[in-house]
Amino acid sequence: MIKIEENYFIKDRHTFHMPVYTKWFVEYETVEELVTLLQSDLLREHTFFPIGGGSNLLFVKEMYNGVLLHSAIQGMAVSEETDTEVLVEIGAGVVWDDFVAWTVSNGWGGAENLSYIPGEVGASAIQNIGAYGVEVKDIIHEVKAVDVETCESRTFRNAECRYGYRSSIFKHDWKGRYIVTSVVYRLQKSPELHLDYGNLRASLSGDDISIADVRKAVIEIRRSKLPEPDEYGSAGSFFMNPVISTEQYEKLKSSYPDMPHYVVDDMHVKVPAGWLIDRCGWKGKSFGGAAVYEKQCLVLINKNNAKPNDVVALAEMIRKSVSDTYGIVINPEVNYIE
Repeated sequence: MIKIEENYFIKDRHTFHMPVYTKWFVEYETVEELVTLLQSDLLREHTFFPIGGGSNLLFVKEMYNGVLLHSAIQGMAVSEETDTEVLVEIGAGVVWDDFVAWTVSNGWGGAENLSYIPGEVGASAIQNIGAYGVEVKDIIHEVKAVDVETCESRTFRNAECRYGYRSSIFKHDWKGRYIVTSVVYRLQKSPELHLDYGNLRASLSGDDISIADVRKAVIEIRRSKLPEPDEYGSAGSFFMNPVISTEQYEKLKSSYPDMPHYVVDDMHVKVPAGWLIDRCGWKGKSFGGAAVYEKQCLVLINKNNAKPNDVVALAEMIRKSVSDTYGIVINPEVNYIE
């Protein structure tokens, strides 16, 4: 059933939990309802923005003067199965961690490192979410979407999505053109574990490690570093880890020998943005009602009734500090919505 609310308070619809309103909030439960909405005067005549769980968004004004369009498309089903693999189609409105829990309970590997990431399935395919050495592109088989202009359904193979680090063609060349309705993931019946990123392996004991063990460890690590939603509003990791040339890294390492890095390829390395921010002295610092989380410098929090401008200003001060100190530009992973 289509739901339409006017002058809707969205504090509980985005994870920063700031007092923001939207002119209209619209929710749909099926592809057919989405098409009906796309053909309606409301969406034809007003700016609209598809929203998932609101976990990667920063509304920069206290009123979004348009339509927030939310998918409530549910469903988790096996679409194809072999002796070694299973393909599952998941509705865009399914809570991401509910999907991960379902895969682990069935013994299907591939998503366990991505446990406890906030948000919904549709956004995962746009953002290319990642954690602990795994990106969702590694398990995406197909993405199903509706063309905003023609209202036709289309299926994209993984390669067509042009996935990169926290990036896809849906965020760039086709930004605003397609709305994801479901995602097909390819999972493994004999999982290959990925344990060599960060402190994940150190959090596990024994030789007979299961995907359930990995999921449990990831959740425990994330809970130790990230605020619970009822503690502080946030958007999770606010900044992307910058990728720099190996040459630049070697020059920096001569001055900062303890600077950590992860090899991307022969020419590039990834440097943890949290380390850069921490070393610039930002841990626990605040501006207005916004602050840098004391347990993880990648996270900006709504500590004391923050306004959108507080977060924007704090983020820009951090970016300038890191650039001035290290010559490295860090960019927000969070999407700014005007």
